[in-house]
Amino acid sequence: MNVLVVAQYFPPDIGGAATRAYNLAKGLSLNGCSVAVIAGFPHYPHGNIPAEYRWKPFKVEWMGNMRVIRTFMPPIKSVGFFRRLVLMGVFAVSALFALPFVGKVDAVWASSWVPGYVYSKAKRCPLALNVDDLTLEDLVDLELLDENAFVLRIAKRVYRHFLCKGDVVTPISLGYFEILEKTYLVQPSRIHLVRGGVDLSVFKPNVSKREPEKKFVVLYSGGFSVAYDFDAVFKAAKIVEAIDDDVEFVVQGAGELLSSMRSSVSKLNVKNVKIVNKILSRADVAELLSQADVLILSLVEFDKPYRGMSSKLYEYQAVGKPIISCSRGLPSVYVKETNSGLVVYPGDAEALAKAVLELKENPAVARVMGESGRKYVENEASIEAVGLRMKKIFETPLPTSA
Repeated sequence: MNVLVVAQYFPPDIGGAATRAYNLAKGLSLNGCSVAVIAGFPHYPHGNIPAEYRWKPFKVEWMGNMRVIRTFMPPIKSVGFFRRLVLMGVFAVSALFALPFVGKVDAVWASSWVPGYVYSKAKRCPLALNVDDLTLEDLVDLELLDENAFVLRIAKRVYRHFLCKGDVVTPISLGYFEILEKTYLVQPSRIHLVRGGVDLSVFKPNVSKREPEKKFVVLYSGGFSVAYDFDAVFKAAKIVEAIDDDVEFVVQGAGELLSSMRSSVSKLNVKNVKIVNKILSRADVAELLSQADVLILSLVEFDKPYRGMSSKLYEYQAVGKPIISCSRGLPSVYVKETNSGLVVYPGDAEALAKAVLELKENPAVARVMGESGRKYVENEASIEAVGLRMKKIFETPLPTSA
């Protein structure tokens, strides 16, 4: 089967969308599919286009046995709604530059819906529309947009139009099903859960023993975006600092909140926090995660319980380390059900500090949680399993799209 993956974000871009597209593409490839990818020039979140892509309409390269056709993206930093909209629009057009080069296509999987739809019609093949998050609902929950705003009503109509065009819709979370059915009128028979997944050959436990002089490291790795509550992490670090000076909080990644994060650390005068403003390769991220003692997911308090599933949870589990989930919703339910960590209410710095110290003081409990998480992703969320599920969906007779 020849599968075309259309995704604006693709490694070395960071973030859940890029990780999701890569894991799905590689998972399909590992299950015998011939995979071609159309993705934007590396651009997220910094907007710095690498020199080898500049002044070119597209560039063809290989990642393993996957052919990746990179198409033009402007050097715009992904900050704010308007700039993101511009980047999305540019990719919707530039992705079509690859049309003469994609070859035979039996199915299209698209996280970028407009070009994905065009390619499915041009190639007369089934279309799977991916849903990484409920962007419009999240904007309302984060109080970035009023639920009655005119622009929101228009955007929902556009989303509904495209989602109903997909032969299947592949959300990463069960928490999205009700919204897809009731708000966007997607037929239940078209909705298929396909997890974000994790590459277990890259993300794996570090078998080396902890050095005696090494500090106890609490780590976040990923985007510095408005969905995450870093202030709570820094306040928790301040509390821990007064109790145990052997703990270090490390926050690694890049994004629009960098300046405010640095300001918060400075105002709190907290000494046990290290902000690493650096985008790492997947292998380097895996190594960094495996060297930490506790991994943290600190979401802001959404207006409603969080419906999504962060792809980093699978990566956290894969390296065999305990997780502290600061969220109200599906991520915390997942961590509890897989017995892979502790759960605290979002924004509760005191509870977060207590959880960190609890795991530090109980290494046997932390080890069991790490092992439980690793076992779960081995059985349920490897990219091989994700790719096989997507392949079977494409091989099953699909409802005719609108």
